[in-house]
This record gives sequence, structure tokens and C-alpha cells, in this order.
Amino acid sequence: MPPKGGSIEHTLQQALCLKDRVHGINITDGSRAVLRMSSWAVAVILQQRGMEPICQMACRDRNRIALQADLMGVHALGIRNILALTGDPLGAGDHPQARAVFDLESTRLLETIRKLNHGLDHNSKPLPDGPTQLFVGAAVDPQLASWSGLQRRFERKVAMGAEFFQSQMIVDFDRLEKFMTEIASQADKPILAGIFLLKSAKNARFINRCVPGVTIPEHIIDRLDRAAQPLQEGIAIAAEQVQLARQLCQGVHMMAVKREELIPDILDRAGVAPLKPVLQGLQAH
Repeated sequence: MPPKGGSIEHTLQQALCLKDRVHGINITDGSRAVLRMSSWAVAVILQQRGMEPICQMACRDRNRIALQADLMGVHALGIRNILALTGDPLGAGDHPQARAVFDLESTRLLETIRKLNHGLDHNSKPLPDGPTQLFVGAAVDPQLASWSGLQRRFERKVAMGAEFFQSQMIVDFDRLEKFMTEIASQADKPILAGIFLLKSAKNARFINRCVPGVTIPEHIIDRLDRAAQPLQEGIAIAAEQVQLARQLCQGVHMMAVKREELIPDILDRAGVAPLKPVLQGLQAH
């Protein structure tokens, strides 16, 4: 999560805890419509420190001109990994009086990036100073209520150039297995299952109440409720979920909001060893 202010120190320390433990670090772009430093600025700083950033790019706050300008800019700065998102609604954030743009949404942003990579702008006009080389991913929610809608949207994102997918928080692993078997297997694109660190029963109930499309099972909430140390129990649950996900898909998308320093502990408990030196760039993995 980028800082809310001019100092990068806390964000940088959180990211450094993940160095040599993860292949890439997501930099959120105005998540939950809350004002924060730009994702691309943080991405550049992390890359300068030897980490592999995934720069999220959301459509809510920028029109197609600004989005293309930022994409060409991050390319010039050496950032290659982009996660194309529509963006959260303004009503959830700290500036509800702001005006949303939503000139594009995630699928059309994917299409725009594909064009930039082929040396064309959104209007299919040539870029006189050359194409970009961006490695773009997209979000997916295997727990979407409409199975046909999930399949249609996934296939469209693949057709528009998505090279990898990060899922929303997974709580139904039977559903994830069905998605991997019946939909994702046809595309041969890496799927990273969303694993969320639940810090307490109160935290889990808040998510059930406020996060659309997610229903954390009562047996998990009961475990957190009964635990003498709820945070430690949450770490144990997340580690179990990492192990389940690794049997079904190509990786995990770890989410430990404001407690990213606990991710190495979760990975240790799940039996995920520190990384060996690898070539830079998600394209190589």
C-alpha cells in the first residue's frame, strides 16, 4: 500500500520484508478509493531497491489519454508488470465528493495496453516513438455468482492480452478447483489465488458485511473467535489456505493489509521456502 503523504519509509520497510520471499510485489492504485501516493512512483522506488513491482493501474481516476500517458511513462522508467483494474467506487473512499472518470474499464484497458505493445495508441494510430513492452495481468473472481458471466469475462480478458490473473480473496476452494478445471485450464495462463490474512473474528465479520461477493465460512470465524491469540490463528488459517491453493493453481496472491511483515511467517508455515536468485522480470518465471 503506497503511503498517504510524502514519506516512503514505512511502505519501503514493509516491502523490504518481502524481498527474496515473493516473485513480485503489488503496488495498489487508490485501493478502496482512498487517497495515496501514485502506484507507479512506489513501483519505481521498489525496483531501484532490487524488488519486482507489479504496478496496478485503475481506470477510475484517469481518462484514456492519462492512462496511456502513465503507461508510456512507467515503461520509460523501466517498469514492465501492470495489473489492469477498473477501480473501486468513490463512495467507499475518503473523497466521496470527487468525480469518477471510468472512461475505460479493465477489459478495454487491457485492449489499450495490447495496442501500445504493438506500437499503436487507443485509436489504432501508430506511436512514432516505438511500442511499449508491458507484461499485463488482470483480476478474476472465481467465486462470482454467475458462472457463465465469470467464464465470459475471463475469456474476454485473455483475448485482450492478459498474461496472468490475480484472484480476489478465496474462501471456497471447491469453487476454485472447478474454475481451474473448467475455465482456466483452457487458457494456459497463470492463476494466483487470493489469500487474505484474517486478523480476528471481528475482521472476518466486517469483510462479510462490507466486501461484496465474499462470505467467510462460520467455521473459520468460530476458529478466530475461540483462539487465545486470534492473529496467530489467522496466520495459521492463511498458511493452510496457501497449501490448498498450491495444489490447484500456479501461485498465490498474498493480502495482509497493513501487516505485510507477517507474510514470510505465513509462507514458512505453509512450507514455501525463500526464493533462489532468479532472472528479473515476471516474464522469466
